Amino acid sequence: MARFNYLELPVRDVPAAKAFYAAAFGWTFTDFGPDYASTMTGDTDLGLNGDAEHSTAQLLPVIQVDDLEAAEASVRGAGGEITLPIFAFPGGRRFHFRDPAGHELSAMQADPATG
Repeated sequence: MARFNYLELPVRDVPAAKAFYAAAFGWTFTDFGPDYASTMTGDTDLGLNGDAEHSTAQLLPVIQVDDLEAAEASVRGAGGEITLPIFAFPGGRRFHFRDPAGHELSAMQADPATG
């Protein structure tokens, strides 16, 4: 089953973004290097991406899938454009795509070792 499980914000300053969301909403973040931090509630989480290579220009909705390669094939078959091929990150693998209306999204598959 595919479901939205993550929302990623492109940010220029990860520590400043973390400080804002902690002060505004009381959220805590886990750091994944100097350019990425994420809430880890297990529900719909928020990622703060300061990595220019893997960051999008806008908000990035992330859809969790059971089979990443099958999802990529389905996206292509439905007329989507792959904008960033499958890559690994701490916690799993994902790819970015643009739907026919021009929205950029991501599909991810969690690493079974991390959930």
